[in-house]
Amino acid sequence: MATDYDAPRRNEADELGEDSLEELKARRAEAQSSSVDVDETDFNENLELPGADLSNEELTVRVLPKQEDEFTCSRCFLVQHRSRLAATKGDQLFCRDCAA
Repeated sequence: MATDYDAPRRNEADELGEDSLEELKARRAEAQSSSVDVDETDFNENLELPGADLSNEELTVRVLPKQEDEFTCSRCFLVQHRSRLAATKGDQLFCRDCAA
């Protein structure tokens, strides 16, 4: 049997392209109908608004003392790593952000 190499090839992807518009809409509706319903009251309970009263909340923070390779900037008072040291004036140390 002779093969016509000029004829377009058919595969499953081509067959899917022949679906009607109604079938495609029905498939999309089926795929979207599996969404999960979320109760709005549950969502609102976990939402924190700016300025909310947090006086009853407790935070647990582990504070480390300044390490040997750190310094406190004399202008912004942040503890920085020694690699961020940009300038010194007497006994005052300045970070790169404040020296610029």
